[in-house]
Amino acid sequence: MKLDAPVTGGPCWTELGTSDLDAAQRFYTRLFGWRPERDPRQEAGGYTIAHLGDAAVAALTPLYQPSQPVAWNVSFAVADADTAARAVTQAGGTLLFGPMDVFDLGRFAVAADPGGAVFQVWQAGTFPGAGLFNAPGALGWVELFTRDPEQAVAFYTRVFDWTVAASERYTQWGVGGADFGGMVTMDDKFPPEVPPHWLPYFAVADVDATTAVVQRHGTVLMVPTSVPDGPRIAVLRDPQGAMFGVYPADYESWGGGV
Repeated sequence: MKLDAPVTGGPCWTELGTSDLDAAQRFYTRLFGWRPERDPRQEAGGYTIAHLGDAAVAALTPLYQPSQPVAWNVSFAVADADTAARAVTQAGGTLLFGPMDVFDLGRFAVAADPGGAVFQVWQAGTFPGAGLFNAPGALGWVELFTRDPEQAVAFYTRVFDWTVAASERYTQWGVGGADFGGMVTMDDKFPPEVPPHWLPYFAVADVDATTAVVQRHGTVLMVPTSVPDGPRIAVLRDPQGAMFGVYPADYESWGGGV
């Protein structure tokens, strides 16, 4: 990711909704060296922020609704959550929740693009988002899996004004040309029951070593693979079923995809 801090339009946060918060904390602490801190306020509902050093890097939460899937979610920074929510519906997306204030931390909404991929928008108050990117254990890339790439480009460029760098193999999203993510077209290799989704990638010191840890405690969905003109990546699943990717923290410029 060419961004090293939250900027308007770019990914600013990622959080896991999980069926077993304590088990998820143990798994990711072992995997990434996170230091979790649970918000003690009853209204926070168990919201837990993971840190690397003093920097907040991600969150883990219990499932708040029976229909909520176990999954990682990606939040994008916006200047105004209400304006962004209106832009989502005007562009053909769906507003699922909010906008809603979160104490004095900020204001957020949950939405889905026209293909069904869920994401969040975050208007910062006292909390801008992740304090660290692109370092081992921190968010480093986000990827949209969609069955309709043309529709996705039209939607996200309208809502967030993203730049698009497309080649024959891969499409990358950016803010002002600073790429932060990409897009994968879901072809026949993806079972029909797999919905369009956003997938966060965390930077790690060693993709193969990280994958070996997950093999003992979770599931390897895609073995470590060196992408042509791109990084070495793997796609993994935690014990509760949430998918995420990993790639080398020392990779300087993402140029490929799954």
